[in-house]
Amino acid sequence: MAEAALSSLRTYAALTKPRVLVLVIFSGLPALALASGGWPAPGFALAVLTGIALAAGAANTFNCYLERERDARMARTRSRPLPSARLDPQRALVFGWALALVSTGLLWRVAGPVAAALGVATILFYVFVYTVWLKPRSTWNAVVGGAAGAAAPLIADAAVNGHVGSAGWILFAIVFLWQPPHVWAIALFRKSDYEAAGIPMLPNVMGDEPTRWRMLRYTVALVPVTLAPVPLGLLGSVYLAAAIVLDAWFVWHAVRVLRIRTRTAAQRMFQVSLIYLFALFAAMMVDLTLR
Repeated sequence: MAEAALSSLRTYAALTKPRVLVLVIFSGLPALALASGGWPAPGFALAVLTGIALAAGAANTFNCYLERERDARMARTRSRPLPSARLDPQRALVFGWALALVSTGLLWRVAGPVAAALGVATILFYVFVYTVWLKPRSTWNAVVGGAAGAAAPLIADAAVNGHVGSAGWILFAIVFLWQPPHVWAIALFRKSDYEAAGIPMLPNVMGDEPTRWRMLRYTVALVPVTLAPVPLGLLGSVYLAAAIVLDAWFVWHAVRVLRIRTRTAAQRMFQVSLIYLFALFAAMMVDLTLR
Protein backbone atom coordinates (compact mmCIF):
# COMPACT_ATOMS: atom_id res chain seq x y z
CA MET A 1 0.00 0.00 0.00
CA ALA A 2 2.75 2.41 1.00
CA GLU A 3 4.74 1.41 -2.06
CA ALA A 4 1.79 2.16 -4.35
CA ALA A 5 1.26 5.55 -2.68
CA LEU A 6 4.93 6.40 -3.12
CA SER A 7 4.81 5.38 -6.78
CA SER A 8 1.73 7.57 -7.33
CA LEU A 9 3.45 10.49 -5.58
CA ARG A 10 6.47 10.14 -7.87
CA THR A 11 4.22 10.06 -10.92
CA TYR A 12 2.48 13.29 -9.97
CA ALA A 13 5.78 14.91 -8.99
CA ALA A 14 7.19 14.06 -12.43
CA LEU A 15 4.51 16.26 -14.00
CA THR A 16 6.04 19.30 -12.28
CA LYS A 17 9.48 18.66 -13.85
CA PRO A 18 11.42 18.65 -10.55
CA ARG A 19 14.79 19.44 -12.14
CA VAL A 20 13.32 22.64 -13.56
CA LEU A 21 11.87 23.51 -10.15
CA VAL A 22 15.33 23.37 -8.60
CA LEU A 23 16.47 26.06 -11.02
CA VAL A 24 13.35 28.14 -10.34
CA ILE A 25 13.96 28.04 -6.58
CA PHE A 26 17.67 28.71 -7.01
CA SER A 27 16.97 31.82 -9.09
CA GLY A 28 14.36 33.10 -6.65
CA LEU A 29 16.50 32.82 -3.52
CA PRO A 30 19.17 35.43 -4.38
CA ALA A 31 16.43 37.74 -5.67
CA LEU A 32 14.81 37.61 -2.23
CA ALA A 33 18.09 38.51 -0.57
CA LEU A 34 18.99 41.26 -3.03
CA ALA A 35 15.52 42.81 -2.80
CA SER A 36 15.68 42.68 1.02
CA GLY A 37 19.18 44.11 1.25
CA GLY A 38 20.13 40.99 3.22
CA TRP A 39 18.73 37.58 4.02
CA PRO A 40 14.98 37.68 4.74
CA ALA A 41 13.31 35.78 7.59
CA PRO A 42 13.59 32.02 6.89
CA GLY A 43 9.86 31.39 7.26
CA PHE A 44 8.98 34.15 4.83
CA ALA A 45 11.61 33.01 2.32
CA LEU A 46 10.44 29.39 2.52
CA ALA A 47 6.78 30.37 2.01
CA VAL A 48 7.56 32.61 -0.98
CA LEU A 49 9.83 30.04 -2.64
CA THR A 50 7.20 27.35 -2.06
CA GLY A 51 4.59 29.53 -3.73
CA ILE A 52 6.91 30.18 -6.67
CA ALA A 53 7.74 26.46 -6.99
CA LEU A 54 4.04 25.51 -6.91
CA ALA A 55 3.26 28.08 -9.64
CA ALA A 56 6.08 26.68 -11.78
CA GLY A 57 4.88 23.15 -11.05
CA ALA A 58 1.36 24.09 -12.16
CA ALA A 59 2.68 25.58 -15.41
CA ASN A 60 4.79 22.48 -16.08
CA THR A 61 1.85 20.17 -15.34
CA PHE A 62 -0.41 22.04 -17.78
CA ASN A 63 2.43 21.86 -20.30
CA CYS A 64 2.65 18.08 -19.86
CA TYR A 65 -1.11 17.78 -20.31
CA LEU A 66 -1.20 19.86 -23.50
CA GLU A 67 1.92 18.32 -25.04
CA ARG A 68 1.24 14.68 -24.19
CA GLU A 69 0.82 13.67 -27.84
CA ARG A 70 3.97 15.49 -28.97
CA ASP A 71 5.87 14.08 -25.98
CA ALA A 72 4.96 10.57 -27.12
CA ARG A 73 6.87 11.17 -30.37
CA MET A 74 10.09 12.30 -28.69
CA ALA A 75 12.63 9.88 -27.19
CA ARG A 76 13.52 12.19 -24.32
CA THR A 77 9.90 12.76 -23.24
CA ARG A 78 7.96 9.61 -24.12
CA SER A 79 8.60 8.13 -20.66
CA ARG A 80 6.78 11.00 -18.93
CA PRO A 81 3.61 10.02 -17.00
CA LEU A 82 1.05 10.97 -19.67
CA PRO A 83 2.63 9.67 -22.91
CA SER A 84 3.60 6.47 -21.10
CA ALA A 85 -0.04 6.08 -19.89
CA ARG A 86 0.97 5.89 -16.23
CA LEU A 87 -1.56 8.59 -15.39
CA ASP A 88 -4.97 9.61 -16.71
CA PRO A 89 -4.80 13.05 -18.44
CA GLN A 90 -7.85 14.36 -16.56
CA ARG A 91 -6.17 13.59 -13.22
CA ALA A 92 -3.11 15.51 -14.40
CA LEU A 93 -5.31 18.47 -15.35
CA VAL A 94 -6.99 18.50 -11.93
CA PHE A 95 -3.56 18.30 -10.29
CA GLY A 96 -2.39 21.29 -12.32
CA TRP A 97 -5.41 23.35 -11.26
CA ALA A 98 -4.84 22.39 -7.62
CA LEU A 99 -1.22 23.54 -7.76
CA ALA A 100 -2.23 26.81 -9.44
CA LEU A 101 -4.87 27.59 -6.84
CA VAL A 102 -2.66 26.72 -3.87
CA SER A 103 0.29 28.72 -5.25
CA THR A 104 -1.88 31.77 -5.87
CA GLY A 105 -3.45 31.61 -2.42
CA LEU A 106 -0.10 31.12 -0.69
CA LEU A 107 1.61 33.96 -2.57
CA TRP A 108 -1.33 36.29 -1.95
CA ARG A 109 -1.29 35.55 1.77
CA VAL A 110 2.45 35.76 2.46
CA ALA A 111 3.72 37.99 -0.37
CA GLY A 112 0.82 40.20 -1.42
CA PRO A 113 -1.34 40.72 -4.51
CA VAL A 114 1.46 41.80 -6.88
CA ALA A 115 3.50 38.64 -6.28
CA ALA A 116 0.35 36.50 -6.59
CA ALA A 117 -0.63 38.24 -9.83
CA LEU A 118 2.85 37.68 -11.26
CA GLY A 119 2.56 34.00 -10.34
CA VAL A 120 -0.75 33.72 -12.20
CA ALA A 121 0.64 35.68 -15.16
CA THR A 122 3.62 33.32 -15.35
CA ILE A 123 1.34 30.27 -15.52
CA LEU A 124 -0.88 31.85 -18.18
CA PHE A 125 2.09 32.99 -20.24
CA TYR A 126 3.76 29.59 -20.14
CA VAL A 127 0.56 27.73 -21.00
CA PHE A 128 -1.07 29.95 -23.61
CA VAL A 129 1.70 32.13 -25.09
CA TYR A 130 4.47 29.54 -25.04
CA THR A 131 2.91 26.04 -25.08
CA VAL A 132 -0.27 26.64 -27.10
CA TRP A 133 0.73 29.45 -29.45
CA LEU A 134 4.49 29.92 -29.86
CA LYS A 135 6.20 26.56 -29.41
CA PRO A 136 4.43 24.70 -32.25
CA ARG A 137 4.60 27.68 -34.63
CA SER A 138 7.81 29.70 -34.33
CA THR A 139 11.56 29.41 -33.83
CA TRP A 140 11.18 32.29 -31.35
CA ASN A 141 9.81 29.76 -28.84
CA ALA A 142 13.18 29.46 -27.07
CA VAL A 143 13.51 33.24 -26.74
CA VAL A 144 10.03 34.50 -25.88
CA GLY A 145 9.22 31.39 -23.88
CA GLY A 146 12.21 32.13 -21.68
CA ALA A 147 10.23 34.92 -20.01
CA ALA A 148 8.19 32.37 -18.07
CA GLY A 149 11.28 30.46 -16.97
CA ALA A 150 12.85 33.70 -15.78
CA ALA A 151 9.89 34.95 -13.72
CA ALA A 152 10.93 33.67 -10.27
CA PRO A 153 13.13 36.71 -9.48
CA LEU A 154 10.27 39.06 -10.41
CA ILE A 155 7.90 37.28 -8.03
CA ALA A 156 10.52 37.19 -5.28
CA ASP A 157 11.28 40.91 -5.60
CA ALA A 158 7.58 41.79 -5.59
CA ALA A 159 7.11 39.61 -2.50
CA VAL A 160 9.62 41.77 -0.61
CA ASN A 161 8.84 45.25 -1.94
CA GLY A 162 5.34 45.08 -3.38
CA HIS A 163 6.78 45.92 -6.80
CA VAL A 164 9.62 44.74 -9.02
CA GLY A 165 12.87 46.65 -8.59
CA SER A 166 16.32 46.50 -10.15
CA ALA A 167 17.31 43.24 -8.41
CA GLY A 168 14.33 41.36 -9.82
CA TRP A 169 14.74 42.74 -13.32
CA ILE A 170 18.48 42.01 -13.50
CA LEU A 171 18.09 38.40 -12.38
CA PHE A 172 15.14 38.04 -14.76
CA ALA A 173 17.36 39.32 -17.60
CA ILE A 174 20.14 36.90 -16.69
CA VAL A 175 17.88 33.85 -16.89
CA PHE A 176 16.07 35.23 -19.96
CA LEU A 177 19.31 35.68 -21.95
CA TRP A 178 20.78 32.42 -20.65
CA GLN A 179 17.85 30.31 -21.79
CA PRO A 180 18.20 30.51 -25.62
CA PRO A 181 21.78 29.12 -25.82
CA HIS A 182 20.80 26.52 -23.22
CA VAL A 183 17.72 25.38 -25.18
CA TRP A 184 19.41 25.61 -28.58
CA ALA A 185 22.20 23.36 -27.31
CA ILE A 186 19.53 20.72 -26.61
CA ALA A 187 17.96 21.38 -30.00
CA LEU A 188 21.29 20.71 -31.74
CA PHE A 189 21.85 17.26 -30.27
CA ARG A 190 18.13 16.38 -30.11
CA LYS A 191 17.35 17.59 -33.62
CA SER A 192 15.62 14.40 -34.76
CA ASP A 193 13.41 14.41 -31.65
CA TYR A 194 12.04 17.88 -32.38
CA GLU A 195 11.60 17.01 -36.04
CA ALA A 196 9.55 13.94 -35.10
CA ALA A 197 7.36 16.05 -32.84
CA GLY A 198 6.91 18.78 -35.44
CA ILE A 199 8.36 21.49 -33.20
CA PRO A 200 10.08 24.25 -35.23
CA MET A 201 13.32 24.58 -33.30
CA LEU A 202 16.02 26.78 -34.77
CA PRO A 203 18.35 24.01 -36.08
CA ASN A 204 15.45 22.28 -37.86
CA VAL A 205 14.24 25.48 -39.55
CA MET A 206 17.34 27.63 -40.11
CA GLY A 207 20.10 25.04 -39.83
CA ASP A 208 22.87 24.20 -37.36
CA GLU A 209 25.30 26.97 -38.32
CA PRO A 210 22.92 29.93 -37.79
CA THR A 211 21.90 28.31 -34.50
CA ARG A 212 25.50 28.17 -33.30
CA TRP A 213 26.07 31.82 -34.17
CA ARG A 214 22.92 32.87 -32.30
CA MET A 215 24.05 30.86 -29.29
CA LEU A 216 27.30 32.81 -29.28
CA ARG A 217 25.56 36.17 -29.64
CA TYR A 218 23.19 35.54 -26.73
CA THR A 219 26.05 34.23 -24.59
CA VAL A 220 28.12 37.35 -25.24
CA ALA A 221 25.08 39.59 -24.63
CA LEU A 222 24.62 37.88 -21.28
CA VAL A 223 28.04 39.00 -19.98
CA PRO A 224 27.33 42.71 -19.25
CA VAL A 225 24.01 41.78 -17.65
CA THR A 226 25.70 39.38 -15.22
CA LEU A 227 28.17 42.14 -14.27
CA ALA A 228 25.49 44.84 -13.80
CA PRO A 229 24.73 44.05 -10.12
CA VAL A 230 28.22 45.24 -9.14
CA PRO A 231 28.13 48.87 -10.39
CA LEU A 232 24.55 49.09 -9.11
CA GLY A 233 25.82 48.27 -5.63
CA LEU A 234 23.80 45.09 -5.27
CA LEU A 235 26.82 42.77 -5.14
CA GLY A 236 30.54 43.10 -4.50
CA SER A 237 34.01 41.90 -5.47
CA VAL A 238 33.49 38.22 -4.60
CA TYR A 239 30.63 37.96 -7.04
CA LEU A 240 32.47 40.06 -9.63
CA ALA A 241 35.48 37.74 -9.66
CA ALA A 242 33.29 34.65 -9.93
CA ALA A 243 31.11 36.18 -12.67
CA ILE A 244 34.13 37.12 -14.81
CA VAL A 245 35.52 33.57 -14.62
CA LEU A 246 32.16 31.94 -15.26
CA ASP A 247 31.33 34.28 -18.16
CA ALA A 248 34.67 33.53 -19.81
CA TRP A 249 34.05 29.81 -19.39
CA PHE A 250 30.55 30.00 -20.85
CA VAL A 251 31.60 32.15 -23.82
CA TRP A 252 34.51 29.80 -24.53
CA HIS A 253 32.12 26.84 -24.77
CA ALA A 254 29.82 28.81 -27.09
CA VAL A 255 32.84 29.45 -29.33
CA ARG A 256 33.78 25.77 -29.06
CA VAL A 257 30.31 24.73 -30.33
CA LEU A 258 30.84 27.00 -33.33
CA ARG A 259 34.33 25.66 -34.06
CA ILE A 260 33.94 21.92 -33.40
CA ARG A 261 30.39 21.49 -34.74
CA THR A 262 29.73 18.08 -33.19
CA ARG A 263 26.90 16.56 -31.19
CA THR A 264 29.32 16.08 -28.30
CA ALA A 265 30.21 19.77 -28.25
CA ALA A 266 26.51 20.71 -28.13
CA GLN A 267 25.90 18.26 -25.29
CA ARG A 268 28.82 19.72 -23.39
CA MET A 269 27.45 23.25 -23.94
CA PHE A 270 24.14 22.12 -22.46
CA GLN A 271 25.87 20.67 -19.38
CA VAL A 272 28.07 23.73 -18.97
CA SER A 273 25.06 26.06 -19.23
CA LEU A 274 23.45 24.39 -16.21
CA ILE A 275 26.63 24.46 -14.13
CA TYR A 276 27.22 28.07 -15.16
CA LEU A 277 23.83 29.38 -14.03
CA PHE A 278 23.82 27.50 -10.73
CA ALA A 279 27.39 28.64 -10.02
CA LEU A 280 26.51 32.25 -10.86
CA PHE A 281 23.58 32.27 -8.42
CA ALA A 282 25.67 30.47 -5.81
CA ALA A 283 28.31 33.22 -6.16
CA MET A 284 25.60 35.80 -5.52
CA MET A 285 24.60 34.06 -2.31
CA VAL A 286 28.19 33.70 -1.13
CA ASP A 287 28.79 37.40 -1.80
CA LEU A 288 25.64 38.36 0.10
CA THR A 289 26.64 36.16 3.03
CA LEU A 290 30.14 37.67 3.26
CA ARG A 291 29.06 41.30 3.00
